[in-house]
Amino acid sequence: MANTDISQAGAAAACNAVVDLLDADASAGYIEIRDGTKPAGPDTAATGTLLATCTLSDPAFGAATVASPSVATASAISDDTSADASSTATWFRGYDSNAAAVIDGDVSTVAAGTGDLQLDDTAIVAGGTVSITSWVVSHPTG
Repeated sequence: MANTDISQAGAAAACNAVVDLLDADASAGYIEIRDGTKPAGPDTAATGTLLATCTLSDPAFGAATVASPSVATASAISDDTSADASSTATWFRGYDSNAAAVIDGDVSTVAAGTGDLQLDDTAIVAGGTVSITSWVVSHPTG
């Protein structure tokens, strides 16, 4: 099968469509932060231990950039002030307010800079505060 290339405007529209799914209704969506191996995708059961849950703003994201790749940056995300378990965060799943899984990604610290979702610390301690410093979703053009 041949590759299909899309324009920068198309990539921005696709990126916006995905992040807009997190705003399913008048309530805010949320993010679960987990340890272990990320599953095949949001349509499969979540794996690993649930470490923390953070609530998204509504709307969850601003408009995506028209660029290559197109990038959408999350609005403010509430801290989880009482983490569920202790472990090292490795991946996350974003849900809409109806608990429909929308997007999975990798977690890192800002210093490591490799994760889609960046935390102040990936070493989560049960009962501690978990803070997300940034979340960026991107969509390629071609």
